[in-house]
Parts: sequence; structure tokens; C-alpha cells
Amino acid sequence: MGRIVSNVRIMNLLQQEAAITCDALVDTGAAYMVLPRAWKEKIGKINIVREIDCETATQEIIKGEVCGPVEIRIEGFKPIYSEVLFLDMNPVDGIYEPLIGYIVLEQSQAAVDTLGHRLVHIKKADLK
Repeated sequence: MGRIVSNVRIMNLLQQEAAITCDALVDTGAAYMVLPRAWKEKIGKINIVREIDCETATQEIIKGEVCGPVEIRIEGFKPIYSEVLFLDMNPVDGIYEPLIGYIVLEQSQAAVDTLGHRLVHIKKADLK
């Protein structure tokens, strides 16, 4: 399967002039909107809702901070109101790779089109 990258804007709801716009990898194995801890100051003063243990793709256990409330807008989709997860990340060639996880995808009514390597809008929310 190829990589799907989407532009996303994350805005602090308590300090609306503080926002981050970036390209993020769609990762259905991740739960949250995941951002590097190095970007936390860019989003202004934000509430730490809780600290959690996270298991990475390499099975490493690391600490993360769930913060909010934020508005998350994936390009081409309506905004949602949720939380973000800040983790210590190592940039590759100076570039961080934020992740769009499955909770954000479901809230945004976005589905992964693996043939077209894109996100598509789901017309109906699944309540089953």
C-alpha cells in the first residue's frame, strides 16, 4: 500500500490565533492526531488532558501528552473538535512526520481509498 499524505490544520480553540498547518501521514494504525512535542509551543497555551503510554510501530513504549481542545481540519473535509497527542519524535532530514489516526478519520467522515491513494468522504456515519 502506498503512502497517503493530507494537509491538515490544527487550531487551539482557547487561543484561536495559534494554529499549525502541515502535511500529515494517514496512519490507520494510530489512534490520535499525532504531532511532535517540538511543535507544542506553536499551538499556544493548551490544556494537557492526560498523559498516556503509547506503543510505536517498533513496539517501543513512550509517553505522550493528550492535549485539547483543538479544531482539526483535514483538507477537503469539515472541521472536527478533538484532542491531539504530542510525542517526542526524531525528524528525518530535519522533517517531522505528523500522523492522522483513525479517530480523527472517523470523526471527519473520511475513508481511505487504497486504490486511489487518497481520502474520500463517507456520506453516512456508521452507528452499527
